[in-house]
Amino acid sequence: MEVKKSEEILAEIYRNCQLALESISDILPEVEDEELKTEIMRQHEEYEKICGKAACLARDKALELKEPNPMKKAMMWGSIKINTLTDNSRAHIAEMMIQGTVMGITSLKTTLSEKPENDDPEIISLLEQLIELEEGFEEKLKTFL
Repeated sequence: MEVKKSEEILAEIYRNCQLALESISDILPEVEDEELKTEIMRQHEEYEKICGKAACLARDKALELKEPNPMKKAMMWGSIKINTLTDNSRAHIAEMMIQGTVMGITSLKTTLSEKPENDDPEIISLLEQLIELEEGFEEKLKTFL
């Protein structure tokens, strides 16, 4: 098992939040259900908070965070548009959001399992916060199925 350094963990947190923010921005115009829209906007705010904390930690520790790959963002946008073109129902959008959240949780939990023993406690705490947040999002989104 490969051990990830603090910088890589912080970059993973930031990248996960950036991709989540991007996908939420892409999907919001397709959401007609007001209750689901409100929940997705709440999730957007929470991702922004974690993203901001990651950026501040990076600045304080003189680490550089890179934006997600533009090709990946474009592919995500295309996938969302195609998926909602034929079905923008509440359940379908919730299902799409759950799939993205589960991918994020899986990636973050893998990162957590690969952390060094004496890693930066602030970064690990932020990673754990994001995992907990996404697990809560998944549970909430299931109520829209």
